[in-house]
Amino acid sequence: MSIKVKRFRAQPMSALLSGGGELGGLMRMASLIERAQSELREHLPEEVRPHVFVGGYREGKLTLITDRAVWLTWLRYEQPRLLALLQRRPEFEAVLGFNFKVRPVRPPKVPTRNTRRLPARAADELSSCARDTEDPRLKRALERLASHAEQQDEPTKSTE
Repeated sequence: MSIKVKRFRAQPMSALLSGGGELGGLMRMASLIERAQSELREHLPEEVRPHVFVGGYREGKLTLITDRAVWLTWLRYEQPRLLALLQRRPEFEAVLGFNFKVRPVRPPKVPTRNTRRLPARAADELSSCARDTEDPRLKRALERLASHAEQQDEPTKSTE
């Protein structure tokens, strides 16, 4: 039994993007969504623009995503006006309505940093151990640890 390897020929990028394949359709959909996003942003008030995004297009409905319910309510009231604005452009005549979704944006949680403090007395002990140690690697490690000691504030002299 032999296994025959099929050799696929490399296709030019223009054939992939313009053809009726999946990639061409995906690229057309992405550019349509981008145009819808820019068209809507032109006609939205300044305070609403950063909160509304076009999420997709399916079965004649454009999905609008917002980060808060207050903007979703506002979009529902403005739905007829926004739909009329979009349908003026020939590429959006097929848009029959909107689907609305709220997707809150949660900022990434930064883990708290545990900082350790080394008292000056402990640093003195580490330095003493480092002086008595003959192993050079251990000596350097102890000296590095001792260097992390809290600096005691020296009283500042005022010149009056």
